[in-house]
Amino acid sequence: MLAEAMDYKTITEQYGRLISVSRLAPGLNLRDFLRQAHGHERFYWENAHEDAAYAGFGAAVELTAWGAERFHKIEQRTRELFEGAIIDDGGEPLARPRLFGGFAFRDDFTPDNTWSVFTPAHFILPHVQLTRIGDETWLTLNAHLAPEDLLEDVLPELHNALDERYMLLTSPPNPLSKVERGSDTPVLGNVRGGEVKVTYPMAYEAWAEAITRATHIMQAGELQKVVMSRICEIRLTHSIDVDAALDYLTAHYANAYRFLFEPQPGHAFFGATPELLARVDGQQVTTMGLAGSIKRGKSPEEEQTLEDQILNDPKERYEHALVVDEIKRRFGAITNELTVPDAPSLYKLSNIQHLYTPISGHLRESMGILPLVELLHPTPALGGQPRDLAMDFIRDAEPAPRGWYAAPIGMIDSQLDGAFAVAIRSAVVQDKRAWLYAGAGIVAESQPQKEWDETALKFRPMLGALGIEKL
Repeated sequence: MLAEAMDYKTITEQYGRLISVSRLAPGLNLRDFLRQAHGHERFYWENAHEDAAYAGFGAAVELTAWGAERFHKIEQRTRELFEGAIIDDGGEPLARPRLFGGFAFRDDFTPDNTWSVFTPAHFILPHVQLTRIGDETWLTLNAHLAPEDLLEDVLPELHNALDERYMLLTSPPNPLSKVERGSDTPVLGNVRGGEVKVTYPMAYEAWAEAITRATHIMQAGELQKVVMSRICEIRLTHSIDVDAALDYLTAHYANAYRFLFEPQPGHAFFGATPELLARVDGQQVTTMGLAGSIKRGKSPEEEQTLEDQILNDPKERYEHALVVDEIKRRFGAITNELTVPDAPSLYKLSNIQHLYTPISGHLRESMGILPLVELLHPTPALGGQPRDLAMDFIRDAEPAPRGWYAAPIGMIDSQLDGAFAVAIRSAVVQDKRAWLYAGAGIVAESQPQKEWDETALKFRPMLGALGIEKL
């Protein structure tokens, strides 16, 4: 630790002072922007119900952290990055620079074969950022001001570089692109012309044994809930088209949080998660309870039957209440106002629906997004209750580390506010291989077969995104 402290350099000492400029960028859209950045580090965040969406490529600054202090270390480095930064946002605050990244599910995670380039905490400030705000798009260029540079010399040069970048991005053929510019038309068929192998490393027998053991512990009163997950491994004979996968998710899961974190070309973590972990804007905080799942109906009559079933199912309502009550408990000490509906509603996706309770509040003091992420992760929706017992059970029962699955993924702005989702309905990709993850909340009344079927339902979005939804 002493050596680490002696070697420590501030962000300014390591990179120089951050300087950022933005301009309106008509004619650009997020999906084409990402395609043109193929072969670079890439980042993406979008939800159809939100006014602002983001994409970026390149790495102007890269932050990593390990161990139990990873949230605090990232917060400290982020504060250093933006303190004293020179930001010309062109009059649009939402176009200001922001870090993209996330955390592993566990703070003792060690990168393995599946997650070889993902550390326990990893954030990147893109060199080029595109922000969509309603019908407008804004292009942002992030760079550094060295100690010997004069701002009056560098700022005009950076604005010229931003204009040149805009011209490159709007004038095909684009020298950044290694593929042809795409359209917004969803593309399916990653397996066309090739073979695919789908395997599930955890056999049903092992799953059933773990679920049965968990329910016995719960019936003895030591554990209330634990979330168990399993993996689907995909092998193709050709490279996986992440852009086509994102197009599919846009077409079929637009109201989910669609994200991409690709810290090295060809190593991508992406998905379409319905679950917001937390959003902070000054002293306003938003989160949700999302637990309890059932399929969608094939007809209006079946849909109504399924709605009534989940809304009145004691097991599903109990599982959901554990999540909401724990979020209320954790927020109690830091908020002076908290709005929580008395009963859940339904959050509907194309193939599944969840019990859903939106939660909003007013923080007693501004603290930024990262303390909230640390406070909440993992909620009982992804870990269990009590937290420590559930985390120990997960570590012993699951055959492989979760990596970044079920962990916070999101962005941090220059005020240290931001938004994080829970990285479910997700996949990590390495060239021709992908690993998909799905989980189910286990309580004392859970039945192994039903929970197995629920995880199969939750694999569908990413199987469909990879063009193999029928397998």
